[in-house]
Amino acid sequence: MSSPHNHEVTTERVVFESAGETLVGTLYLPASHSADRLPAVVVAGAWGTVKEQMATGYAREMAVRGFAALAFDFRSWGESGGRPRSMEDPLAKAADIVAAVAFLAGRDDIDPHAIGGLGVCAGSAYLATAATQTDLIKSVALVAPALPSRETTETTLGGQPGVDALLAMARDAEEQYAKTGEELLVPAVEPLPDNAPAGADYYSNPGRGMVPEWDNTFNPMSWPAWLDYDAQAAAASLTQPLSIVHSASAASPESIPEFVAKSTRPVEQLWLDDVTQFDFYDQPGPMKTASDTAAHHFEQTLR
Repeated sequence: MSSPHNHEVTTERVVFESAGETLVGTLYLPASHSADRLPAVVVAGAWGTVKEQMATGYAREMAVRGFAALAFDFRSWGESGGRPRSMEDPLAKAADIVAAVAFLAGRDDIDPHAIGGLGVCAGSAYLATAATQTDLIKSVALVAPALPSRETTETTLGGQPGVDALLAMARDAEEQYAKTGEELLVPAVEPLPDNAPAGADYYSNPGRGMVPEWDNTFNPMSWPAWLDYDAQAAAASLTQPLSIVHSASAASPESIPEFVAKSTRPVEQLWLDDVTQFDFYDQPGPMKTASDTAAHHFEQTLR
């Protein structure tokens, strides 16, 4: 494996199919390596994001550490095909991850027996679900994962009244799409309040996550699929080695003990102090620690 001090990486634009749609990704490769076939990692980013955000950041970090790493746009997001647009459908995203792994396994420069998955935030949930659906994913690393149960999601969204309001919004969007073929899109991330904590500007700062490729849209038609999704369900079926990096100051830390308790094998855990969810997305210190931990996990489990 190439030295982590070699910061040179190369990139390749790639396309592959999932459920009849063309997905677009960027494959990050170590600039120099001696192996004929590289170990590889598929990276899944946070809810409502495109590949140029935190997925690209972690893919580059993995390539620096000697892995081929794929960041890609899920169906209906970014450069990838699929309508309606901006659909946050957990099971569809998990299926896209399975397709991405199969694509990597079919390449001549990738070791098909050494492919891992790295998820960030909600991408961790989709990655864990995908890992229960394919034997090609040999190891899993989750960074700042959000792994809510249906019950937790309902509570977070305001209980039954909140759920009912979101389902009504979904029906309105579905009716408009059926009648006009036009998506009724809403902001994926609302503007920050004046009293927002320092560092919370990831999605509103052009120097951070407010990249040109991201249009800040969310399709309310996503709500039925999201509300029916139970990220905890993957825990008992997940047989791959699992590493988790999180912080009590980040999002959904309470979901981790619940997930670990349901797991059938030991889970490596690293808990960092005073690291926010957004810090994990792009801040050098937390990203380095999370990437070093994930790379070490993959080095131990993909060989």
